[in-house]
Amino acid sequence: MNETEFIAALRHLPLHEGARGLADDVAVLSLGDHTLVITHDMLVEGRHFLKGQDMADVAWKLVATNLSDLAAKGAEPLGVVLGYMLSAGDDAFVEGLDDVLSHYGVPLLGGDTVAGAPDGKGGQAMGLTAIGKAAHTPVPARAGARIGDAIFVTGVLGKAMLGFEALRDGTGADATAYSRPMARLAEGFDLAPLATAMMDISDGLLLDAFRMAEASEASFAIQGADVPVADEARRDDCLRWGDDYELLFTLPEGTFPPVQATRIGAVEARGFAPLFLDGEPIINSDGLGYMHK
Repeated sequence: MNETEFIAALRHLPLHEGARGLADDVAVLSLGDHTLVITHDMLVEGRHFLKGQDMADVAWKLVATNLSDLAAKGAEPLGVVLGYMLSAGDDAFVEGLDDVLSHYGVPLLGGDTVAGAPDGKGGQAMGLTAIGKAAHTPVPARAGARIGDAIFVTGVLGKAMLGFEALRDGTGADATAYSRPMARLAEGFDLAPLATAMMDISDGLLLDAFRMAEASEASFAIQGADVPVADEARRDDCLRWGDDYELLFTLPEGTFPPVQATRIGAVEARGFAPLFLDGEPIINSDGLGYMHK
């Protein structure tokens, strides 16, 4: 099964209502007067980070990508639980973990460690669960965008792509956007009371916009030239590559975002395509961004 098929199979299992039908990036649990937001992401060597990459940077990315999911829900991080496979870079990983947890002021709650394959073959893999407290309810979801809403994005897209290429090719150019992404926690906190729908851009703007449109049962009309990109000559690549962890969100028409963001389109009544790019319909998600096969 590919990723989409596997998640579809999981939907036949008993699900808690807080799982949101496995159609969002987090689970949302109400506990008395508080609402918890829980997410889990994994990183795999050769797929999410390069073989031989500095494990301090890998630790940073593991935490930041999980906190990015909390950011897209306007949640305050309470702590993280680590699942880690021991490797040659353990000391560097612990150093990077200290850096990122200290930067965001997030404590480690515990976790589990395991050894790798006995023959030393196979890549490194690790996972992290992040737990947060919602700053506003209802907690923003991928679903919720309404006809007439404006579509916004924070930051500049494509920086991670350029950083990956610099790291891969050893050019010495700045690779920080790829190796140490930043979670937009402050922006998510400010947007949560206003956004009708919100998610972070991990798999590419076009793919994530397609997903948000489908979840909202609407069509997203995006103007490609309005999207801020890191390399104008490779604009299309910047719209599809992903790993930027910026926020994609919708606001009612006339609502001014309280954070720095760029308007890139509008939500329209659902037509025969979930996504329109420069007026051209896109009817399936193939090739729009990164998907696990």
